[in-house]
Amino acid sequence: MFLKPTFLALSITAVLAVPAHADEAGKDTLADMKAAIDKQQQEIDRLKEMLDSTANAIEEQALPASQTTIGGYGELHYSDTDSGDSLDFHRFVLFFNHRFSQTTRFYSEVELEHAIAGDGEPGEVELEQAFIEHDVSADVKARFGLFLVPAGILNETHEPNTFYGVERNPVETNIIPTTWREGGASVEWHPAGGWQLDAAVTGGLDVPVTGGSAYLVRKGRSGVAEAAADNLAFTGRVKYTGIPGLELAATLQVQDDVTQGAQDVGATLFSAHGIWHKGPLAVRALYARWDLDGAAPEALGRDEQSGWYVEPSYRLTERLGVFARYSEWDNEAGSATDTVREQWDAGVNVYLHPQVVLKADYSKFDGILDGDAVHLGVGYAF
Repeated sequence: MFLKPTFLALSITAVLAVPAHADEAGKDTLADMKAAIDKQQQEIDRLKEMLDSTANAIEEQALPASQTTIGGYGELHYSDTDSGDSLDFHRFVLFFNHRFSQTTRFYSEVELEHAIAGDGEPGEVELEQAFIEHDVSADVKARFGLFLVPAGILNETHEPNTFYGVERNPVETNIIPTTWREGGASVEWHPAGGWQLDAAVTGGLDVPVTGGSAYLVRKGRSGVAEAAADNLAFTGRVKYTGIPGLELAATLQVQDDVTQGAQDVGATLFSAHGIWHKGPLAVRALYARWDLDGAAPEALGRDEQSGWYVEPSYRLTERLGVFARYSEWDNEAGSATDTVREQWDAGVNVYLHPQVVLKADYSKFDGILDGDAVHLGVGYAF
């Protein structure tokens, strides 16, 4: 009888003791697991820092295989004019671009005009652009080098699949001297609301002062080939694209002396343009005017050189578009006589691909010009 109560007591003591030991063991196990998890998290954080550092280092390196790109455009023209027929591979252009990092890039453009360059040949090899672009912030870009002047519609965007007509319009050829490039520095700022502000300090025009081309702005382009830089040019542009389908822009350029010291001829350019898209319908319009100071350009009527055009177009299908354009310009607008040139254009663009286009148009010349012309062309960009 004595053993039975004793055995029962010992059994109860053992049962009560087990949970106590289990709690202590469980607490130790949880503490060990927490310590292991903390250690693993520290290791994960360390590895993440290493990965981030490695990714940043790779981003900052030059990676030619993935960061260097090649592109270009070209256009072949056939012209039937009053002075005869001609066939010309007008432009063959190659782009070579490179991204050094997320914030710093290089852009360049090399152009061969008229197929063959050399002594006695009609063509030229030209460096059209070569500049560094750097993101100062998310809204501000700076450019340094040889770049296109921010003026007009075609000067910065002139790949053949981006405009109508085999030849570029005469206003953005004779008044805004497209393609117009200069060496210098510029800043592009994109504040909120669809606004863009550009400011550039560049080399200026160097117009001839004698001969039949005296004071013509197009003849003042130097190509930045050992160009005189006694007088710089200052350019500002305001652009607005805050409404879908609409672009409005105005440019002002000031130069103290467009003869680079040969004479004292200050010059001011003002241009403004609008582009409106509504479904298949589009309209482009542009006005540009130069004012040159001094008695010498005034004597030739070239103290004022101005022009404008309006161009409606319509995409009949994804692959077919038609256009009409009226252009009026005068490089001797200061003359007492009528020296206005007028041109009517109408034609069609056929897009074999969004970047490959066939073109055909008819031109009629009025004013001091008289005659007509038929143009056929093919253009591409990639």
